[in-house]
Amino acid sequence: MGQEERIQNAYRGLGGKRTFYDGMITCSTLSGRAVCRLVWGMGRAETQDYLSAALAGIPEGFSGRLLEVPVGTGILTMPLYREMPEAEITCLDYSPEMLERAKCRGEGLSHVRFQQGDVGALPFGDGSFDIVLSLNGFHAFPDKEAAWQEIFRVLRPGGTFCGCFYVRGQNRRTDWLIRRLYVPKGYFTPPFETTESLWHRLEETFGPAKVRTVQGIASFACRKTKEKYP
Repeated sequence: MGQEERIQNAYRGLGGKRTFYDGMITCSTLSGRAVCRLVWGMGRAETQDYLSAALAGIPEGFSGRLLEVPVGTGILTMPLYREMPEAEITCLDYSPEMLERAKCRGEGLSHVRFQQGDVGALPFGDGSFDIVLSLNGFHAFPDKEAAWQEIFRVLRPGGTFCGCFYVRGQNRRTDWLIRRLYVPKGYFTPPFETTESLWHRLEETFGPAKVRTVQGIASFACRKTKEKYP
C-alpha cells in the first residue's frame, strides 16, 4: 500500500457520519476533550486560542478569492464562510469522505465550491487566490515540499497564507504520541517543523511572517512578497 493510500484510508474512518473527529478537532465533546487533554495538553480555551490565531489572517468582510486546503469536515470554517457572502471560496480535500461531510455543512452557500484534489498538484492557475488557508494539514501531507511549492504558486503576489499545524519540540508527551501512534496509524506524516524552522521557512519562502504556538500547534500568517519560490 502506498503512502498516499495509507493516509486516505486513515482519514476515511474519521470523515464519515461519526462525530468523534469533529469533537476532537473542536475539543467540544467528552471524548474530544479527553483526546485534546491527553495528546495535546489543551482544553477548550487553548483550542479556541490557536484556531482564532490561525484564522486571524482573514480580514473581516473579506470579499476576495480564498482557497482552503484541506477543508476536512468543514466544522472549523463553514460558520465563518456564512459571514463572508461576497467572497469566492474554494474548499479542497484529498479525502472524498471528509469533502462530502464539508459539502453537507456548506449546503446553501452558493459562494463556496468544493473540489477533491491533491495539495501537491493543485488544479488552479498561478496567482489564483488572495488568501490560502491551511488548518491542521501540513502535518498530514505526504509530500510537504510539493505542498509548499503549490501554495506559493497559486497565491497571488501580496496575498496571505495562514493556518496552523503540529510542530515538534513544544510538548514531550505530544511528540511521543505523534511518533508512536499518529505516524504509524497514517494520520501524520514526517518530517515535522519546529516553531523556529517554520518561521524561517515562511520568511524565506513567502515574506514577513508571524508564528504563535499553543502547546504543540503553531498558528501563522505571512504575506507573499517573494517573486520566486526558493
